[in-house]
Formats: sequence, C-alpha cells, structure tokens
Amino acid sequence: MIKKKDKYADVSQRTHTDIVLEKVPLEVKAWAESLPWNQRRYVLSLSYILCASTPELQAEFLDDYTADGLVSKMFEDVDTLNRVKEYLITFQVKKELNESDLRSYIKQFYIHSAQQARRETDQYLESAVRFVLNTEERNNVFNYILGFEFIKMMFQMSWLQHERLARLQKSQSQFIETYIKPIQHAHRINGIIVPKDERIFFARRTYYVELPNISYRKLIELVMASFTTEMVTQCGFSISRHSQAFHFDCDYIYDPEPEEERFPTDLQFIH
Repeated sequence: MIKKKDKYADVSQRTHTDIVLEKVPLEVKAWAESLPWNQRRYVLSLSYILCASTPELQAEFLDDYTADGLVSKMFEDVDTLNRVKEYLITFQVKKELNESDLRSYIKQFYIHSAQQARRETDQYLESAVRFVLNTEERNNVFNYILGFEFIKMMFQMSWLQHERLARLQKSQSQFIETYIKPIQHAHRINGIIVPKDERIFFARRTYYVELPNISYRKLIELVMASFTTEMVTQCGFSISRHSQAFHFDCDYIYDPEPEEERFPTDLQFIH
C-alpha cells in the first residue's frame, strides 16, 4: 500500500512539484485527473511550449487567452473600480478605465512582470497563473493601475513640483528615496532634464522649473524600467488602503507662480 505524503513534512524533503501542486485549486486538479489520456497530452504539450517560451511570449499568450475573462471579472468589482477612478480624479489623471484601458493594463502587467522575470526566471509564469486563478491576486491589477498612473504623473512633473509634492508627505525622506530620486535619475540619464551649471546656485532655477517633455510610449518605458511590478503595486495599494498615505494638493503643487526664493530649497534630491 502506497503511503500518502504528509503535507506537514519537512519542506526541505518535499519536491518543488509537491509545493507547486498545492497551489493549484482542487477544481483544477479534479478536472485534470478526469481527462482521458489523449486530452491530457494536449494539456502537457501546451504546458511544455508555454514553459519553454520567453517571458514576453508567455505574456502575449496569457493576454490573448485570459484578458477577456479578467476584464469582465474586474468590471464585477464595481466598488474597487469606482474607488480607483475617484483617486485618479483627485490626481487630475484623465483615465476612463473602460474595457480597452483595463485590457491594455492587464497586458502591460504581464509584460512588466516578464521584464523582471529575466532576473527571476522561474517566478513570472507562476505569478501570472496565480493572477489568473486567484481573485485576490487578480484584484491587485487595480493597485497596479493606480500606482502606475501616480508614478506616471510624477514623471511629468518639474523638479520644483517634485519638491512641493515631497513637502506634503509625512515621511519626506522615504518618499524622496522611493519615488523622487529614481524619477529624477531617469530624467537625467535619458536627457529629459539636463542640469547645467549645478555649482552656480542661481543657475539651478532654469532646469528646476523645466517641465519634462516625454512621449507617451517613452513614459511607459521609463516607469517600467525604473520601478518593479511590486513597487508599482505597493504604491497603488498604499493609496487605496490608506487615505493619508500620500498627501496631494494640486493648487500648491502646480502653482505657476513659485514662491520659493531659491532652487532647490532644503530638500536635496540628487547628490
């Protein structure tokens, strides 16, 4: 008689397959076991091809295969969808979050994860499958959308507007390290904001008030290159779950008449 495996056995003695299979819903296991052999071959072939593909191809396949169902599920979560829309309005972000927007963001979520998977080769497909199967994981795309739009907005701010936004936060230093410095670094190395005569104090004003000129496609690329999927999702989660996570005052941040007498002030972002 074959002994059943103890699910509480030492993790070090359990195979990777055992651990992965535990994450598969019981309904999926029952369905797979009910298939006749000729149909099981199709599942195995598809699984093999998918696992052997590049992360980018995996993302494209998963988008084509699952996006419609995911979009319909996301529209069912009316409360979360409306809450995200309200936050975007607060940030003066023009985004309808219609079916086209959601489908585009689902694909972007996959692609963003795929880029990261080049460094974490075995984690992308597993996380994508969890995203498809698990309602809680699937709803995280709302946090990703909210975080991504917030970071996009900051990428299009001048450095003076960055400073004003940072002043509003409870933890200024953490906000600067997490968001402002990576964005200003990307501005620099991509030639978007080019500081000149940095050692001449009053010359700083010229580049400090300059508004970044970034095409839409380049903007998406910069956010994805500067922040991981987890960082973007965590940003959105903070905004949606904690009303005071980030303070935002459009009138103050975007005031065209700067009151500051020197540029920059006491908040030094780039060293």
